[in-house]
Amino acid sequence: MRLGIGEPVLKFVAHSATVLRIASAHGWHAGARYTNLRDIRNFERVGFLDIDWKNYNFEKHIQAVILTKPFMTVAQDVEDKIELTKIIDQAYLLLEHCKFVIIVPKDPLLQNVLTAGIPSEFILGYSVPTRYGGTRIPPSAFRRPVHLLGGRPDIQRRLADQMPVVSIDVNRFTLDAAFGDYFDGSGFRPHPVGGYQTCLTASVSNINAIWNEYRSSIESYTKYISQT
Repeated sequence: MRLGIGEPVLKFVAHSATVLRIASAHGWHAGARYTNLRDIRNFERVGFLDIDWKNYNFEKHIQAVILTKPFMTVAQDVEDKIELTKIIDQAYLLLEHCKFVIIVPKDPLLQNVLTAGIPSEFILGYSVPTRYGGTRIPPSAFRRPVHLLGGRPDIQRRLADQMPVVSIDVNRFTLDAAFGDYFDGSGFRPHPVGGYQTCLTASVSNINAIWNEYRSSIESYTKYISQT
């Protein structure tokens, strides 16, 4: 598994065993939320360990990280600038047990300090805006390796033209598949055949297609390339 500027974008999904099986067959990496590790038991490596951002509990999070040793996890969202130091300290503790930690700056007051205020050991996270919320900092402020969290796959891809994206997690397509819809490369529409697994497979394949030619490029950040 490689992560870095100039590398293909890594794709993660945290969902049911069925979704993980289909996604992994298409080159994706298995993810889970730290509150539910059941569906990753049959995977040798956890790619992405997500958090319960509404009810975050650092102790439960780090216990799950120690147990699973994921490739990547995400620290608590930085909703208020005054919490940044505490969250960075927690991120360093998480980093002792995984390869990469994402820090998600959401407070607009952090816009001008993303590079200087967040140590270079960490990947920046951008929460793709949805009706449930998202990052309020302009995409143009993210000038170092970025992980995109959630949102629609077409919006994720458009954001990558404004910032150097190295990885994404997405499960929106699983919701649409339950209603017979799939992602066709530009949006969601009814699948001509239908069926939950058929829709999942088509969506994953088309998400891969829109990222096939994408490579982020910031020469000064080639140090982020890593191989395990």
